[in-house]
Amino acid sequence: MFTLLDRAFKMVVKTGALTVISPNGKGHSYGDGTGTPVTAKITNDRAARRIAIDADLALGEEYMNGGLVLEKGTIYDLLAVLLRNAGSISDYPPVAQALYKMRVGLKRLDQYNPVGKAKANVAHHYDLSGKLYDLFLDRDRQYSCAYFESDAASLEDAQLAKKRHLAAKLDIKPGMKVLDIGSGWGGLGLYLAEICGADVTGVTLSEEQHKLSSERAQQRGVADHVKFKLLDYRNLDQKFDRIVSVGMFEHVGVGHYREFFQKVRWLLKDDGVATLHSINRSDGPGATSAWIKKYIFPGGYIPALSEVLPHIEKNGLYVTDIEILRLHYAKTLREWAKRFHDNRARAKEIYDERFCRMWEFYLAASECAFRYAGMNNFQIQFVKDQNVLPLTRGYIEEAEAKLRALEEKRPRLKSIPAE
Repeated sequence: MFTLLDRAFKMVVKTGALTVISPNGKGHSYGDGTGTPVTAKITNDRAARRIAIDADLALGEEYMNGGLVLEKGTIYDLLAVLLRNAGSISDYPPVAQALYKMRVGLKRLDQYNPVGKAKANVAHHYDLSGKLYDLFLDRDRQYSCAYFESDAASLEDAQLAKKRHLAAKLDIKPGMKVLDIGSGWGGLGLYLAEICGADVTGVTLSEEQHKLSSERAQQRGVADHVKFKLLDYRNLDQKFDRIVSVGMFEHVGVGHYREFFQKVRWLLKDDGVATLHSINRSDGPGATSAWIKKYIFPGGYIPALSEVLPHIEKNGLYVTDIEILRLHYAKTLREWAKRFHDNRARAKEIYDERFCRMWEFYLAASECAFRYAGMNNFQIQFVKDQNVLPLTRGYIEEAEAKLRALEEKRPRLKSIPAE
């Protein structure tokens, strides 16, 4: 059974130093011998067959289940070799091409996220134990791409900079009503209320996130200005001066983009400003990884700009700014992976070894996708009236400077209300 996998590795791996030990104990070398040496062992014929036929799903599963074992290097090192060499789908073995095309064809069905199903999909990931997230996120529990203003910036610095950068783009004035769609554990909403003086409404479908974010608002004495609701954004019925959404759009589903922007347009006042922050696939429309869909983000999909912009245009909205955050998420994921590694024993106490291997694969695969497979982040700013913002981008930098000065007068937000 290893013959098929051997053929696939020979087809894909042209550079790097990969050795794969087959179930019979024989070593097979691939690549040109450059870079970090990686040795992986396939422990049984079934694992070899599954990876050869459908690596997109089976590589992660076999790592979780022990069919794939790293004897030299880490799972990140292995995935880096594979993704650096992967190229376009046309370079894949025929069976992988066929499966990918099938998944592209089925993506609207996979991403059908009406109100009830969307909540269930969110619960799969975001209602995991909060103790797990505290093992690898920053203390404000920001679970999206950070903004590294310098190579020396810590994860905490970069996540604060992300909130500041978004707030500056929103051009918030004190007293404005701001909607945060997908408000998470509340960090951005609390920032907009405390630092910008906004009246914030945050909506989330995660019961755990809603509970903690509401507790944080009470703890910090800003519950009159920040209200977090366990509510689908589609059920909101009031207008807002500003709308922001960070890391939520990846859960909308391509078949719901028209619905999303129709609703956001309705929610936005005529002189309002909205900013959408999402992961972006730079190589155009595609399909969600089968492994990610099954184990991490059911119903999720990373959009391409070409899939998003037409819906903004068709809803009569003006795009006023687009920024591409290139390797910021790769750097963010590297920090998360380091922290998870340092706290792996505690993660195993919360869940088990198989879960830890799943999470390691998730973080490593995600980082490699940003470094080698064309993933990045976009921030799209859009309005109804193109006259509501200054004509040059200087106002963003000026606002960041003012916000930074205000931050220095306040303590940093924390993730655990009891602290």
